[in-house]
Amino acid sequence: MNSSLNAARRARELAELDTGPVDVLVIGGGVTGTGIALDAASRGLSVVLAEKHDLAFGTSRWSSKLVHGGLRYLASGGLGIAHESAVERGVLMERTAPHLVHAMPQLVPLLPGMTSADAAMVRAGFLAGDLLRATAGTSRHTLPRSRRVTSAEVRRLAPTIVGGECGGHVFWDGQLTDDARLVVAIARTAAANGARILTRCAAEQVTGNGAVLRDTLTGDTHSVGARLVINAAGVWAGQVADGISLRPSRGSHLVFSQRSFGGLSAGLTVPVRGERNRFVFALPAPGDRVYVGLTDEDAPGDVPDVPSASDAEIDFLLSTMSSALTTPLTRDDLLGTYAGLRPLLDTGGGRTSDVSRKHAVITARDGLVTVVGGKLTTYRRMAQDALDTGLAARGMTAGECVTKRLPLVGAASRQALADVAAPMRLVRRYGTEAPTVFAEAGDPALTEPIADGIDVTAAELRFAVRHEGALDVEDLLDRRTRIGLAATGRDAAMPAAKEAFATADH
Repeated sequence: MNSSLNAARRARELAELDTGPVDVLVIGGGVTGTGIALDAASRGLSVVLAEKHDLAFGTSRWSSKLVHGGLRYLASGGLGIAHESAVERGVLMERTAPHLVHAMPQLVPLLPGMTSADAAMVRAGFLAGDLLRATAGTSRHTLPRSRRVTSAEVRRLAPTIVGGECGGHVFWDGQLTDDARLVVAIARTAAANGARILTRCAAEQVTGNGAVLRDTLTGDTHSVGARLVINAAGVWAGQVADGISLRPSRGSHLVFSQRSFGGLSAGLTVPVRGERNRFVFALPAPGDRVYVGLTDEDAPGDVPDVPSASDAEIDFLLSTMSSALTTPLTRDDLLGTYAGLRPLLDTGGGRTSDVSRKHAVITARDGLVTVVGGKLTTYRRMAQDALDTGLAARGMTAGECVTKRLPLVGAASRQALADVAAPMRLVRRYGTEAPTVFAEAGDPALTEPIADGIDVTAAELRFAVRHEGALDVEDLLDRRTRIGLAATGRDAAMPAAKEAFATADH
């Protein structure tokens, strides 16, 4: 089937809902929900995915954009989850999404005040990370070995670092071009395998046997029966299924221009003073941006559609990162902020940073399956576990899971990607589809950046409307691109976003 998602396909597939029950109904259009839809559809099952808002509307778009190998979990004794993370990182980088995930050096400079014991601990941790990579079967050509670097290399990677005369250590990990783009790619691959991906459809009256889907654009409702229903609503899972108790944890980031870091070319890791095994990092990102994070704060109360960073978190991130820079960062340097809520199971007291990141699959008495917890990196394994659990509970049979080797739309080997006739920026967003993005534009003027300081083109916006399921300008600016993270960029791009919908059918 065609992988394209658009308003016309959505309308057609909504109309088809009244033709009879489906095998699997998935609730939630984040990375886990779309992963389940892909797994089920690729096993030959009929699938409907219902998302109240848009693809990657929730936590999936608020990550650090890292596909990490689980090194941090080793320090707390989580060998199993660390190995699982390393395995899934390799799957993404070498088979399913090499166009979207790339190797990125992570620098830990030996800063003033660090002792020889501190340096030895960093080196030992990175060697453990090398071992994780090797046991996961990931090639050294994909992720090089960690190594000690000189003071000159520290300055080259992080020009504004303070100190660094003693050099530092570099460890390689995976970085996403964009987390929301990964979700869209998974959803489109699921659609190509026959799944019906329905955004702006709220799931109500959910049971283990189906739900009522309400089209939030028209108010129309559709009763959908299903042999298996899986709740993958993330931080909202407790609103879908009774008896699910979550303890949301807020992770906040700051957005800066590369100018504030003098051209950062590696992830810069800075230890938090007075804490053990806690760090703040600065990550270079597309569009001449740098993301600084990450916090881990309790977020009790009602779950907002769009969380926001608190003043205390902003101050904490600014002060910690500034401690390692020659010129301190201030609020005047900020382009924007973003925050996401981790859907952690409530396991009692303690800090949220101590709550396990291992995912959990819970089956209700009526057969409704809920999956919570976990991390973006391990979405594929979460999806497989949730689907396998549900199939077994319902006595259903299906083909074997193939998502470990099933490429997402646009994926190809790194050698093949290097030969794609398109700018590298586009190849890293669309893979083998990059030439199609410009070819469909028709007009060379649409291949130029839409505004000063923004590298996105009108051709990309049009492609998002025609093929990536964007239904309004917020979809374009906040998820298909990340222009909306900066208020000035949003304002500058708004006319082009509106024009994309006006001309998408031309």
